[in-house]
Amino acid sequence: MQTRPLGRTGLDVSRLCLGTMTYGEQNSEAEAHEQLDRAVAFGINFIDTAEMYPVPPKAETQGLTETYVGSWLKARGARDDVILATKAVGPGIEHIRGGARMNREHIHQAIDASLERLQTDYIDLYQLHWPERKTNFFGQLGYTATDDHDATPLKETLEALKALVDAGKIRAIGLSNETPWGVMRMLQLAETFDLPRVASVQNPYNLLNRSFEVGLAEIAHREDVGLLAYSPLAFGVLSGKYLNGAQPAKGRLTLYERFKRYTSPQAEEATQAYVALAREHGLDPAQMALAFVNSRSFLTSNIIGATTMEQLESNLESEALKLGDEVLEGIEAIHRRLSNPSP
Repeated sequence: MQTRPLGRTGLDVSRLCLGTMTYGEQNSEAEAHEQLDRAVAFGINFIDTAEMYPVPPKAETQGLTETYVGSWLKARGARDDVILATKAVGPGIEHIRGGARMNREHIHQAIDASLERLQTDYIDLYQLHWPERKTNFFGQLGYTATDDHDATPLKETLEALKALVDAGKIRAIGLSNETPWGVMRMLQLAETFDLPRVASVQNPYNLLNRSFEVGLAEIAHREDVGLLAYSPLAFGVLSGKYLNGAQPAKGRLTLYERFKRYTSPQAEEATQAYVALAREHGLDPAQMALAFVNSRSFLTSNIIGATTMEQLESNLESEALKLGDEVLEGIEAIHRRLSNPSP
């Protein structure tokens, strides 16, 4: 398993990270533990979760994912063996703190609840799940200037996080669903006021959505704020299992109507092309898609997720797959023709 630096923290994380957002919804506690055991045995040392999980977010299940990860950490005595990442939810989820904010009170409430569920004294990477200010994320296009004077100032958020670093509750901070402006502003504030420096940004990145390359990739390279890529298989779409109207019984898109980001006609056309390219070269389409993400120089870690052990094994095998020049050229040809159909 290859490792890469987590920003300038001095921590090295595995190139594959185990995502956990299905634990408590599509996966039981026993299944979660089985996945965690296999991932660590394979060489993964990086686990990502969030206070909001599982997904879809519901009041009755909120926090179960962290609870399952925490029971595994305790049962295995594995806390020192892994780099643990979680996230403080952004505004809009009313069943979490009445619609969370990024101020000191909410962030400190969030970390204490996460620490209790995870049964640990500290988090290695604590991330802001999405911005409090009004901006583009979750596929939104067409930025419109808005009055968001009521949003918590970014400096106040960083000061709240610094207090947690000083208290030993977190080791490093990260962002998620963030824009180039947001990352650079946070870096500027950290440098100016001696506040915690952002180590990573967790954004979507896959063959159907390479928008990270437009502005954030240069920041990742020049500022050592690498990508933690989520949805590398575009909710499983890039496996090809949903093509031609197929609805596999336990597929996420079959079960939950809310996941429509990667199902437009343009996305289906691009998916058809990528799946055909993989099969032309004797590759598993899902493994080709993951291997492409793994190969990016701006990547810190690729967050894989699975609901079955068979899917997890397939995802793990992508670590050893190196795509040849002909395949990479084929990917770029499709991308030029059908660029970012699912931003």
